Amino acid sequence: MSEEKRGVFDPYIDTESTEVLILGGGQGSRLYPLTKERAKPAVPVGGKFRLIDLPLSNCLHSNLPRIYILTQFNSDSLHRHIAQTYRFDSFSRGFIQILAAQQTPDNKDWFQGTADAVRHALRRFVNRRPKYIMILSGDHLYRMDYRKLLKTHVENEADVTISVLPIARDRASDFGILQVNEEGRITAFQEKPTSREELDQLIVPSKLFEKYSLESKGRQHIASMGIYVFNLQSLSESLIEHSGSPDFGKHIIPALIGSKRVFAHFFDGYWEDIGTIRSFYEANLALTRPVPEFNFYDERHLVYSRPRFLPGTKVNQATIRASIIGDGAIVSGAVIEDCIIGLRGVIAENAQLYRTIMMGADYYDSYEQRQEDIPKNAPPLGIGSRSIVKNAIVDKNARIGADVRILNEAHVQEADGPNYYIRDGIVVIPRSAIIPSGTVI
Repeated sequence: MSEEKRGVFDPYIDTESTEVLILGGGQGSRLYPLTKERAKPAVPVGGKFRLIDLPLSNCLHSNLPRIYILTQFNSDSLHRHIAQTYRFDSFSRGFIQILAAQQTPDNKDWFQGTADAVRHALRRFVNRRPKYIMILSGDHLYRMDYRKLLKTHVENEADVTISVLPIARDRASDFGILQVNEEGRITAFQEKPTSREELDQLIVPSKLFEKYSLESKGRQHIASMGIYVFNLQSLSESLIEHSGSPDFGKHIIPALIGSKRVFAHFFDGYWEDIGTIRSFYEANLALTRPVPEFNFYDERHLVYSRPRFLPGTKVNQATIRASIIGDGAIVSGAVIEDCIIGLRGVIAENAQLYRTIMMGADYYDSYEQRQEDIPKNAPPLGIGSRSIVKNAIVDKNARIGADVRILNEAHVQEADGPNYYIRDGIVVIPRSAIIPSGTVI
């Protein structure tokens, strides 16, 4: 029996042999219009962070500072955020390197999926020869110590380890569902199963949850979190052997089960896939609860982001309940309930906001800028006087005039309008949109 199997293995040591690859996301069509001008991992979350800050912070807390980020769609703002935020000193072996999609003499195509993106980057790892490659997504909200995942991988002498989450049966059709044996080895995989027969075959015995010190709480299935650890050789072989397969979840992982040692790492903390407008909206508003499931206020596991050196929030008389107000915001005589107000968010007198995510602005209005860049009759940045906004997402740099009513009183579920969209009943005001005074949506 190896030292690892006897329990001598120290996950802190093997992080030196591990490099991380974060997938920057595809086109992000389900998050449109928030992804109209930015990549999914660059979408703001929690008032002052970006989605990419979550996996990057997890990596840094897990002593995994050698990180590549694969990008393709609308990547300018993501590249800028990474460059302005994450810098290592000269005495550190850490780095965060952007690997943008590019055409080469050997390949004229853009990334066709998650596996195809990693296949394009494989030569980087072949040259550096890390022992393990950890593959993460850039659009999930969670906190994890990846050293525990590495420990599971090494102790099982696995070729591939997949982090899995226990879920209820009624959520199974949204995920890739796995079946495991009593050793934790994955024996079956089904992408988004819907039939009763498929789901019955994928039920995980409750005693297996107990083995990993988890409470089943009525949950019968385990879902892939899109978090993988590969041995470098196994990753290289699988991507070459299945060269026509573009995606890990749909193609590579099912093909490896049975031919490779593929194991599950059980995780039972908070995890949310920010893939749709509805999931983004609800995950953000959940942060305003008195005791949210995801805690940005844990000083032992800080989420890192770009320091902006903004002044404190200014509140000139307001009623605020269960809300997060970002740095540099200015609130004047407004009513704000169950909202997130982002950096530099400006809310004028007698405005009312309910269950709304306002992402704020990249700058304050200035006389010079208004003369040069802004249409003559455009309202100021932010929410104008006496406007009412409910159940909405207001993207950055939006200008909403006075006496505007964004209520969706007709309960429209899907619509595209002039300077607004409705997705799953949520009104979305896109980035830099101008909503004239008196508008009703």
